Amino acid sequence: MSLIRWQMILGLAVSLAMTPALRAQQPAPRIGYVYPAGGQQGTTFQVVIGGQRLKDLKEVFVSSSGVQALMLERARPLTPQEFREYLELKAKVEALEAKRLAASQAGKPAKPRGGKEKPQPAANAPTGTAWTPEDGKLLSETKQKLAALVRKPAGAIRKAPTPALADILVAQVTLAADAEPGPREIRVAGPSGMSNPLAFHVGQVTEFSEVASETVTVAKSVIEKSSERPQTSNPKTEMTVTLPATINGQVLPGEVNRYRFAAKKGQRLVIAVSARQLIPYISDAVPGWFQATLSLRNAAGKELAYADSFRFNPDPVLHFEIPDDGEYVIAIKDSLYRGREDFVYRITVGALPFVTGIFPLGGPAGAQTAVEVMGWNLPDSKLVVDGKEKSPGIHQLAVRKDGHISNFMPFAVDTLPERLEEEPNNTPETARRITLPVILNGRIESAEDTDVFCFEGRAGDQVVAEVMARRLNSPLDSALKLTDASGNQIAFNDDHADKGAGLTTHQADSYLQATLPANGVYFLHLNDAQHKGGPEHAYRLRVSAPRPDFDLRIVPASVSARAGRPVPITVYALRKDGFAGDIALSLKDMPAGFALGAATVPATQAVARLTLTVQPAIESLPTVLKLEGRATIQGRGVSHPALPAEDMMQAFEYRHLVPASELKLAMTGSYKIAGPPKILGNLPVKIPVGGTARVRFAAPAFAFSGKPRFELRGAPEGVTLKNLSPSRDGGEIVLQCDPKAKSGQKGSLTFGAPAGITALPPIPFEIVPR
Repeated sequence: MSLIRWQMILGLAVSLAMTPALRAQQPAPRIGYVYPAGGQQGTTFQVVIGGQRLKDLKEVFVSSSGVQALMLERARPLTPQEFREYLELKAKVEALEAKRLAASQAGKPAKPRGGKEKPQPAANAPTGTAWTPEDGKLLSETKQKLAALVRKPAGAIRKAPTPALADILVAQVTLAADAEPGPREIRVAGPSGMSNPLAFHVGQVTEFSEVASETVTVAKSVIEKSSERPQTSNPKTEMTVTLPATINGQVLPGEVNRYRFAAKKGQRLVIAVSARQLIPYISDAVPGWFQATLSLRNAAGKELAYADSFRFNPDPVLHFEIPDDGEYVIAIKDSLYRGREDFVYRITVGALPFVTGIFPLGGPAGAQTAVEVMGWNLPDSKLVVDGKEKSPGIHQLAVRKDGHISNFMPFAVDTLPERLEEEPNNTPETARRITLPVILNGRIESAEDTDVFCFEGRAGDQVVAEVMARRLNSPLDSALKLTDASGNQIAFNDDHADKGAGLTTHQADSYLQATLPANGVYFLHLNDAQHKGGPEHAYRLRVSAPRPDFDLRIVPASVSARAGRPVPITVYALRKDGFAGDIALSLKDMPAGFALGAATVPATQAVARLTLTVQPAIESLPTVLKLEGRATIQGRGVSHPALPAEDMMQAFEYRHLVPASELKLAMTGSYKIAGPPKILGNLPVKIPVGGTARVRFAAPAFAFSGKPRFELRGAPEGVTLKNLSPSRDGGEIVLQCDPKAKSGQKGSLTFGAPAGITALPPIPFEIVPR
């Protein structure tokens, strides 16, 4: 269990800091890292899972097929008493080791610079001491006690424990030989609920991982290296690996991890790091993720290549042709020499296929598209994508060579007519004429390149021009301008935020919507805002009348519910091209026993807080939930699935909706009351601007433990909870509205305890004039 032993994190400071009130709350379990974050097909290995509130989680779930996981044990933090015992035993071992060292060196000849031998006392040697058999027995017994203590919580003690990673679980994962390679999601669950998902990869090549012998553990640093304090640096400077390989590691403060391998002249190696891909955002670190740097050196130590990113992606990638037979060393570290347990990485090294770009970036639904593939170690430069069975949206492409699959690239499918950009088209005089609606697939070939297109328009027409490039993994940073025939600018956009692109921190795609002022010819100018270009600076430019539509994201991606008790979920409406109507939400393909409350995203609103109630008859195993939204747009019914996401914080401030593959529900027990709480009176509740509204509810007295402490959710700015008065059979809520609040706003209010469990059904509301 060596992998377990080195992963222990002391949670003493966290435990001491928790107040009784905080301990009474039970927010959802949360995992911060999984190490290693993947493995090779056909192997069985152990993983360590670190996070918070993992005390009673006993099951591990990995998405898709071909993976089995079994929870082995929980490696809890040391208690305060155990920590004091650890310090006492550690001091005792160090004192005995110093005594033994002094005794062994007493009277030993040493050669001074003059060459004459003379006895030298050992440094720090206790005066007048001798090493006795009793001392040896005591040292052996003390070491055994210390080893037993540190093995009990299974791991290493760090100087500065990370509160968010204080709980440790150990699981065994078995990957089938035919498990589909690529990213999966791993979750853990138990009576307290289900955790958030984290990335977990199925690989194809031999995997290497840092083990206890390469990280200073309590047992190693105290028992074998008593002169050293427990540190986070590696005592062993390198690990030797054979190619092709995937290397798993963690970077701790100040660390530089090095890996040595042999290579042959002419090999074209790809060295690709996955770090931010594994943990997209870290809430309490700047810039908000593990910013890895990667270098390659020869055996003499000369640096041959270096990368700290790959284009706009933070994870570095190197492509290097080996100049001579011999040994080479790759090194990985954090750019600022930071580190902790969730600075997890995977490095794939070998003459493996890697796609750097494709063109075009998409194609029409129902037809085949010839795609040019750019990259390294590719089987071919051409690929045919069959869109006959692909629905509109973004799909993932990859290529294979010698049985090895490449990285994945996004490919967009749409229903509009498509055409390729044609050069020359750098000026209005050479602009290519287009007929709307159309999607143009083009490239900005150089720093000076500007692609210009012209079309006929009529006064009052609304036109939308939208670039898809950065969201499709193109390095293009687009700038888009609309002018009339005289060159007068009508609209301009550089960057447009898309909340659905939660993994993109630089929203570099352009979007503009304009009303044409007169009949005539209009020009669209597209270039790179950073004055860069090349074959991989590709784009898709949609030019059309507005296409009102929406996408949906549902948070969180893991829902923990008690039977009979409403649990809150949040739905984000990503409205497109001016769509502002209501969106009705419903469960899809779910058995009886599931119910949604306040299942509407009101017109013009971007967020809706709902509740999900599950009846006791539902089995306790995790269930995949499916929700969809329906709306009437331009007289026709439109429906879209609500895609799961995690609301993740970056660097203390920024928030992102990070996509997940599945929305999973775990049951945590039953909520036994005579009946669910009910809202009394007419709905929606009318809240006057500058006034108050009273809402009565019915609920058994034992529906709440102690004095209810509700928090108001989903309220627009200016609406607050003024008072809550419980009674024997329910209670009354008083809502207050600020005089500056905007009349006409609608939505649903939910009331939940700080722990995140909603105790009342959602309350529809409307702000009205006083």
